[in-house]
Amino acid sequence: MDIANLPKTRQEAKLTGAKYYFTGEPCKNEHIAPRKTKGTCVECLKLEWQKANVTRAEYFRSYNESDAGKKAKRRYYEANKEQVIARANARPVEERTRHREKYKKQNPDLYKALNSVRKRRHKNATPPWITEDQKESIKRLYLHAMHLTKITGERYVVDHIIPLINPTICGLHVPWNLRVIPQQENLLKSNKLIDTISIN
Repeated sequence: MDIANLPKTRQEAKLTGAKYYFTGEPCKNEHIAPRKTKGTCVECLKLEWQKANVTRAEYFRSYNESDAGKKAKRRYYEANKEQVIARANARPVEERTRHREKYKKQNPDLYKALNSVRKRRHKNATPPWITEDQKESIKRLYLHAMHLTKITGERYVVDHIIPLINPTICGLHVPWNLRVIPQQENLLKSNKLIDTISIN
């Protein structure tokens, strides 16, 4: 904004149709800055916007942490799951990694509980008759997923082709029911059967 070419008074600004004018005098808050013809000092406006942004941020933070906010986020996620995952995966790998690590640090108890549930689910779905070689095959799949994650920067996971929990059929935690896929694909699949599986 070229202050030198601005009108000197509000009346002059109204007559010329200018959006701003500059008197060179301090406003009530001691700002020497241009003023809006239909408003106030631009520096005062900036302070008002900053204050409003802080207030909004505090409100949304409080709402997001409330039960109502969590339920609303869950409903939105379930209704727009593919778009949410696509937007998340469109972010740079470094940003996704930082976000994941930050969330883990902020929610250590949640991660412990999730890991405990997953391990118990795997244990319950592992039949007692599988061999040691087959158990080693399972371990190698998890190591392979970790290796792919490390060398590609994209997160890979071990997926159950037939989910361990599904309304139609439940699979087992065995080598021939496992595959290594990108996490994005796994999130989109959720606990649904893959297209190549048909139930008669």
